[in-house]
Amino acid sequence: MHDQTIRIEKDSLGEVQVPIDALYGAQTVRAMENFRITGRRVNDMMYLSLAKVKKACALANYQVTDLSKDRCDAIMQACDEIIEGKHKEAFITDAIQGGAGTSMNMNVNEVIANRAAQILNKPIGVYDYIHPNDHVNRAQSTNDIIPTAGKLTAINLGVLLLQEMDLLSQAFEVKAKEYGDVIKVGRTHLQDAVLITMGQVFHSYVSVIQRDMKRLQNALTELQVINLGATAVGTGINSIRGYREFAVTNLSKFSGRPFVSADDLVDATKHVDSFAYVHGSLNTFAIGLSRVCNDIRMMASGPKVGFNEINLPDRQPGSSIMPGKVNPVIPEVVNQVCFQVIGNNQTIMMATESGQMELNVFGPVLFYNLFESFEILKEACRTLRVHAIDNLTVNKERVHDYVEHSLAMATALVKYLGYSKVSEITKQALKENKSLRTVVVEHGLMTHEELDKALRPESMITPQ
Repeated sequence: MHDQTIRIEKDSLGEVQVPIDALYGAQTVRAMENFRITGRRVNDMMYLSLAKVKKACALANYQVTDLSKDRCDAIMQACDEIIEGKHKEAFITDAIQGGAGTSMNMNVNEVIANRAAQILNKPIGVYDYIHPNDHVNRAQSTNDIIPTAGKLTAINLGVLLLQEMDLLSQAFEVKAKEYGDVIKVGRTHLQDAVLITMGQVFHSYVSVIQRDMKRLQNALTELQVINLGATAVGTGINSIRGYREFAVTNLSKFSGRPFVSADDLVDATKHVDSFAYVHGSLNTFAIGLSRVCNDIRMMASGPKVGFNEINLPDRQPGSSIMPGKVNPVIPEVVNQVCFQVIGNNQTIMMATESGQMELNVFGPVLFYNLFESFEILKEACRTLRVHAIDNLTVNKERVHDYVEHSLAMATALVKYLGYSKVSEITKQALKENKSLRTVVVEHGLMTHEELDKALRPESMITPQ
């Protein structure tokens, strides 16, 4: 007895059982069976990008008279539905897959073909009027479709990340202004150094984030050069003259991104170094962001036997055994996100390097890590801003006390007494647990009035 819950489809390898109402088809089912790797599907935004690419290609094929109007219209309508967020349940391939992304490409082709068939009142799973390969994938190859959609996805994810980076930068700018006149002890080698303001410290975080934003913005422009129309190896086989230009123009229009065709399509098909370059900027940002969080955790350490220079909002109990303990969980989780991104960078470098001959087949794992880095960095920036920086306060009393009792002012005396003499009295002050001021006066080196003038904290934070 025939199972009423399935339909039988055929591909070049034989028959495949497909759920009766599924918009995907035989090759998607094979991919599900072959690649049970991560349990995670391809990034949703990648499918939106693929739909925009397919829409651009369908219109281009119509424009060069290689696709009928009714097929073109139906394909474009199906693409628009995917772009609107419909049919998500039909995109089921694992994020890491063999075949350079053929499975995710065919998953999209099959869904579009079947949905287009429904639009034209034709049965799904038959493909006699709209075929996943012959019509939806016309003049295309996985080798130009997947990199192009990957670039569009990365640009869109990059824009979202840049927005959160900017907001985080602004949050630090607010703190720099709020505490601009609070003087603290600066530290080098984790030892007391010279004086600095909290405003200068917070503004240094603004600067590093903004520098990383510029790096990312510059890197993303490389992704605007695409190999759409290159088909399998860059020669444009199976496409009609003029198709490539129309496809690139259409995609620019549909995506709102200024794409241009690569001058060397063979190069653009076999080399994926632009993705490594982009992730390199994410890697650099992760290093800097983790460095910022290290400072924040250290300045917040205590509250009794640490630095306790800043107060972070209490987010959750910090211990299952120690009552009242509260940990800096927000900068901690951001540190961990940064570690993950740095690890992703190694994977992307390996995937970029490991291509052979006319193609790099490791796009799926490259995109999996690249897209993850964009998304977790975006959430890390938001989390740090909302749950830590926005409501961060400076413990002014503790900071002032450190200034008064530290030897950080010793450097200011060098121009009056010389390096050797100041070094000598500093060691004595430490040994005898006396203030620097006391030792200087005891030696008759300077009067109280002279010290008051020389050791004004506000005079030590800028050139005089």
